[in-house]
Amino acid sequence: MNKYIGIVLLFALFSCNNATEDTNQTSDSTAVNTDSTTTNVALNEAPVQEIYNHYIILKDALVASNFEEARPAAAQLSKKLAAYAGCENTALIADKIESAKNLVDQRKEFTFLSSDIIALFKHADLKAGTIYVQRCPMANNGDGGEWLASEKQIQNPYYGDEMMECGAVLEEIHTK
Repeated sequence: MNKYIGIVLLFALFSCNNATEDTNQTSDSTAVNTDSTTTNVALNEAPVQEIYNHYIILKDALVASNFEEARPAAAQLSKKLAAYAGCENTALIADKIESAKNLVDQRKEFTFLSSDIIALFKHADLKAGTIYVQRCPMANNGDGGEWLASEKQIQNPYYGDEMMECGAVLEEIHTK
């Protein structure tokens, strides 16, 4: 039993450094998607919704193997993460994606970014929709890589059109 409690505590520590809601932040229970991406996912906290929206924009740029679109997407995501208490270090990973010299390096850093982001969204207050945790076992030289998606269909950000459907849904995050 103590081993299980320890694992749960470790997981909580690594979700954007156990991000907590800043009482000075404005929390809008009707978070609106203000970005160019459309998802069926709605979160109760506006800053978390913005992080999710920008993450999806970045993921979609990597799915399209678009190095140039991934750079500003990572920059915008970094700003949203830096403004959310506990996610400052995750913002630094997004900065690495923005400054990467090529698509291979962007995708490598995306693995680390996704690990933190997935932990954050496993604890997020989801109002509507489903968030899918997906994994490609072949990414990163066989070490695998995970990502979040708003749809069940696999669209692999690690290989793009080279292996678009390589992967599987590991978990579904639903409303509580």
